[in-house]
Amino acid sequence: MFIRKHLVVHWSHLISRLPQLAQLPLPGQEAQFRMAHLGRYPRPSPPPLHARDAGVLLLLYPRDEEVHTVFIRRASRVEADKHKGQISFPGGKKEEGDLDLAASAVREAEEEIGVNRATVQVLRSLTPLYIPVSNFLVHPFLGMTTTEPSFILQTEEVDDILEIPLRQIFDPDYQRRTDIPIHSGLTLQDVPYYHLGGQVVWGATAMILSEFQTWWEGL
Repeated sequence: MFIRKHLVVHWSHLISRLPQLAQLPLPGQEAQFRMAHLGRYPRPSPPPLHARDAGVLLLLYPRDEEVHTVFIRRASRVEADKHKGQISFPGGKKEEGDLDLAASAVREAEEEIGVNRATVQVLRSLTPLYIPVSNFLVHPFLGMTTTEPSFILQTEEVDDILEIPLRQIFDPDYQRRTDIPIHSGLTLQDVPYYHLGGQVVWGATAMILSEFQTWWEGL
């Protein structure tokens, strides 16, 4: 497969940029909505007071000196999960004992895919995003671990994982549009998505990725 060399993000490059990570302003909702299906995500208004908070982790780690991140495919058999079968970041709602939502995201990454929470350094938060269909206000956190994780899936909640190099996320060839069937015969048309690991990464996950990509390109 042809690799665009200028898009490869080396681990040494990430480490050299660590002092800047917390200082560069976030591009916010405008960057998120570049990958939104506007029929499903109308232009933002404040989330309702009864929205439930959740934390998710965009984890960076080295593989062969290239920066990767990991996604989960949510278990398709969990009937109560409105996002079952979809690609998402590891994460979940805050539980008793979590210091904050960043701690929730890291704990869930350990529980869902076996990432040792003691090895994860949370670098910063990204812009929160409200998901109407599940009534969650999702708080994304950017984290890193300096060694490649040995993933262990919690099979009750996770069907599979996708390990993706950042160069694919940043490559416009992997950003496409398609129609997506959701439920009761309803199909969303012309939905923007990332084509990663042979999977359609869309919705809130794609919107978080879009802000991360825009922010990173400003470093």
